[in-house]
Amino acid sequence: MAKLQKSIDKRNALIDATITLVNNAGFHATPMSKIAKMANVSPATIYLYFENKQDLVNKTYIDVKAQYTAFAFKDYKETMSVEEGFEHIWKRIADFKLNASESAMFLSQCDNTPIIDEPSLQEGIKHLQPLLNLWKRGKAEGIIKPISDYLLYAYAINPLSFLMTAQKRGTFKLDEKQIEEAYEAAWSSIKK
Repeated sequence: MAKLQKSIDKRNALIDATITLVNNAGFHATPMSKIAKMANVSPATIYLYFENKQDLVNKTYIDVKAQYTAFAFKDYKETMSVEEGFEHIWKRIADFKLNASESAMFLSQCDNTPIIDEPSLQEGIKHLQPLLNLWKRGKAEGIIKPISDYLLYAYAINPLSFLMTAQKRGTFKLDEKQIEEAYEAAWSSIKK
């Protein structure tokens, strides 16, 4: 059992090091040797868990996306009204992006650059299924604009990444009032 935990700990250390280094230096300036050093493992150890750097980054993306969506959809119920469900999910996403900023920054980089391969991006999208289902229901009920889910995400969710980055840089601080205003702007952008 202790051996299994040690293996899990090494893999998690590699994931954490990847997130930190990609956030601080970018994908191309993050060699496997730096990841190994930061994770306190030998470079050869990485290859016990991942095929190559691309595999490491793809799997890190999927792991972080799973954490993000598990957080976002906690306590969400499909019986909620479309507006209530969207508000719940949006505010959970805001909480994640503003308080788990290292993971959120990593996701933002992955979502906005070509560093993640298409199969991994599609796997990440599967994790968003409750939100996509809510939007589908909202469109069917005439509550949500009948536009692409990509556009809905771009207008309602992506602005949180901008706010997260501004807050991390210290140029803007979101308080409760501004979070509520941001939510209202997000809802207004997608409601019919």
